[in-house]
Amino acid sequence: MKRMATHRGYRSLGTAFPFKRREFVKLGGAAGVGLLASGRSLLAAQAQQATLPPRPKTNIDEALKVPRTKYSLPGLFPGKVAEVRDEKAMADNVPNRDVIKAMFESGLQALTGKTVDASFPLLFTASDVVGIKVNPVGPGLISTRLELVDAVVDWLARNGIPRKNIVIWDRFDYMLIDAGFTKERYPGCRIEGLQTMDEAAAEGKTQDNSRWLRPDGTHVSTGNFDLDAYYWADVEGPKDLAYLNQHVYNGKYSYFGKLLTQDLTKFINIPVFKNTGNAISMATKNIGYGAVCNTNRLHAPLFLDVCVEVPAFPAVRDKMVLNITDGLRAQYDGGPGPEAKFTYLYNTLFFATDPFALDLVCHNILVEKRKSMGVRVNEHPKYTEYFRYAQKLGLGIGDPAVIQHVRA
Repeated sequence: MKRMATHRGYRSLGTAFPFKRREFVKLGGAAGVGLLASGRSLLAAQAQQATLPPRPKTNIDEALKVPRTKYSLPGLFPGKVAEVRDEKAMADNVPNRDVIKAMFESGLQALTGKTVDASFPLLFTASDVVGIKVNPVGPGLISTRLELVDAVVDWLARNGIPRKNIVIWDRFDYMLIDAGFTKERYPGCRIEGLQTMDEAAAEGKTQDNSRWLRPDGTHVSTGNFDLDAYYWADVEGPKDLAYLNQHVYNGKYSYFGKLLTQDLTKFINIPVFKNTGNAISMATKNIGYGAVCNTNRLHAPLFLDVCVEVPAFPAVRDKMVLNITDGLRAQYDGGPGPEAKFTYLYNTLFFATDPFALDLVCHNILVEKRKSMGVRVNEHPKYTEYFRYAQKLGLGIGDPAVIQHVRA
């Protein structure tokens, strides 16, 4: 999109989405930038207003005008979700690499109807540059399992993708390292964050911003984002330094990373199985809030709509050819940040080219789990309306009656 000067039981209650910004969450707690200092989320505060403001305008129409490809969402298998489960995957809380690899292969075969290696040419060619979008939040507890990524990397390399053309990525560089996604673990592969962020400055532990702020007042990561490819929404980002540290830009533009727009030709999305209040934080949120900068401004007015509209742009829509939800260890409450007391061994992986069908299946499973654990669940349609919105835009299947849920 070329830039234009102007544009036309105890938790998870209430009508808003309880909210901990994923970008700050670590096992030691959530960092601030002042937005969480009062102990109340922006969304919870908004819920107490007598009337909500009108939905901000966005540039979604620009995305919908771009011609699609054969790989465009919902992908080669619209509405199909494959599930595979093996109780030995996390025996004694230790990931079993061989079992997880077998689960990956079984799930891929269940999705495509072909052998694991015959599945490869359906989605990739040997000339592709392939990204693997992980979720490193809650390292070692609820982050994307290294052993699952091992299986994916091995499959890609075995089928002709040079390891130098395999890129394990997330929005934040330091989170990748914290979660174990290192060059030592994945020799020859690229490990890339879309941006850097100074944790100490974000948490108010230092007044020295020189690690992330240039003398001219711009973020050191500005060059990592494509100013010609963006999600525009009529919502201003805050002007303070703490916000800029985390979000690179403020204003009304959320730019896509150049990694997606200029480098990767395809990518695989590997989120984890967890909640965000009464909604979920899985495939569509992992990419909706992971592919662009300047996102915190969007949480209150457009929270779940972002999970539809950002994936509607070509950098995601035409390149995200496979989604694997990592439910080896899952979390039923307290998300999207890690809360150990709400995690459990689930030993399950889900596969789909259609991220909305995938998320709807997982949403319904998680709702039942939350109920079984005594969580009072708000099942208002607003928590699932975005699935129907995605179907309306032709990005996925949002009707559970049409979804094909198979178990390997």
